[in-house]
Amino acid sequence: QVQLVESGGGLVQAGGSLRLSCAASGSMFRISAMGWFRQAPGKQRELVAAITSGIRLNYADSVKGRFTISRDNAKNTVYLQMNSLKPEDTAVYYCNAVGERVYWGQGTQVTVSS
Repeated sequence: QVQLVESGGGLVQAGGSLRLSCAASGSMFRISAMGWFRQAPGKQRELVAAITSGIRLNYADSVKGRFTISRDNAKNTVYLQMNSLKPEDTAVYYCNAVGERVYWGQGTQVTVSS
């Protein structure tokens, strides 16, 4: 079992920055990838960014150049640095880990005001 706890969400003005953190605990040795997804009201959950154990990075086109995902293996923590935030980035952001099954955190709200 793996537990994921997100933090760092909040309210920010357009153009501002936030850093999300996802602290993982449990059986991490089988985790091959971690990432961030988001879900806006009335929309499907979508991939924002992902990082594999081999340090391969993937980003949604809408966040490329603005968001950066990173991973601290010693702390079992994944970060999402979000810069130049836009109102359309407003969503609940979920941390995700892929191992023998898919794990999800509880989500953290990010609201970007115009």
